[in-house]
Amino acid sequence: MSQMMFDLLLRSLWETLLMTFASGLISLVVGLPLGLTLVATDRGGIAENLAVNRVLGGIVNAFRSVPFIILLVALIPVTRFIVGTSIGTWAAIVPLSIAATPYYARIAEVSLREVNRGLVEAARAMGGNKWTIIREVLVPEALPGLIAGFTVTLVTMVGASAMAGMVGGGGLGDLAIRYGYQRYDTGIMMIVVAVLIALVCGIQWIGDRLMARLDRRVG
Repeated sequence: MSQMMFDLLLRSLWETLLMTFASGLISLVVGLPLGLTLVATDRGGIAENLAVNRVLGGIVNAFRSVPFIILLVALIPVTRFIVGTSIGTWAAIVPLSIAATPYYARIAEVSLREVNRGLVEAARAMGGNKWTIIREVLVPEALPGLIAGFTVTLVTMVGASAMAGMVGGGGLGDLAIRYGYQRYDTGIMMIVVAVLIALVCGIQWIGDRLMARLDRRVG
């Protein structure tokens, strides 16, 4: 591999990391409260409001039902409005974040629903308000599942960021398409695939270690 290609590989890796973790962070900051809201406003929840629950659930389902490549193109006007361009790494973060947020919200919702309702009722009986129940019961008890879901979300964003390279988003996907596929360079394609596999394995390993540490503390 030439020095120029090695530099391109490093830059593409950095762009992929930026897209993955920026969109992942946004999905955590927005998706977790959204998941909490879906659980809290559902029937029998701590803040039951079926109208709000149905509307939010419908919005989440609508975004989750659209394939990412279609969402990527459909959001070009929104992306251009937010960052001033529809091409580049920062532009790709917008559709990635919008795709990741409802995805993680549903994962968080599932984890939060698995919390023993007896613990929630006990907190209610002791006079705990809604925020106390969320802070002291729901989130701590669901934390292993929330971390596992966030890990899955990051892994999914690695694949989506590679897809964003097809429309000028940069990253490893763009490198594989321009220098691997279009120039028929199998070597570059294989290197990019190997780097993506290593990246996914690294993210999964970190997530597994965090979950193992939490399990030891609980035990």
